[in-house]
Amino acid sequence: MATRKKKSRPAGRATSSRKRKSAARRPAARKPAKKAAPRKAAARKRVPTTARASTVDTLHREQVRLDANKELVLAFYRRMIGEKDPEAARGYMGETYTQHSPYAKDGFEGVAEFARAFKRDFPDHHYEVKRVIAEGEFVVLHLHGKSGPNPHGEAVVDIFRVRNGKVIEHWDVIQPLPEKFENPNTPF
Repeated sequence: MATRKKKSRPAGRATSSRKRKSAARRPAARKPAKKAAPRKAAARKRVPTTARASTVDTLHREQVRLDANKELVLAFYRRMIGEKDPEAARGYMGETYTQHSPYAKDGFEGVAEFARAFKRDFPDHHYEVKRVIAEGEFVVLHLHGKSGPNPHGEAVVDIFRVRNGKVIEHWDVIQPLPEKFENPNTPF
């Protein structure tokens, strides 16, 4: 008797409904349970709740102080440069006021003299605050000065040092703006 040869079929393909049924009855292969990664010694150490609260309180106090410094400098700048009213700005200044700008002298009288001359020479000068940045004792204002000594305005960075709630030191960097820019960006 001749033996019948079976046709070979691609692997994984059932040849009859009987084979499909038997495959369906087989239990699914179980995956081995994952082992938890060993904990590192540092991960086991927990920061006490009081230490976390203390850190949060410290960060909160620092943010409150930085925000107060920003408000102080903005108010001082608004009075001294925006309104050009040195007497109104005097209360924001420390007993000493160190000036690093080449346009004004040290102390209240030096910056007051500058503000009065600026008001006389550029009565329509105004500015637009673009950024206020505070870190440590410093507050930085990034400004767009308009209707001042330069026909197209100027990009200004004023840096102030604040100590004990008073403005005590000042630096500035002033860049006159050209009529035309060589790129599509602005200094702001």
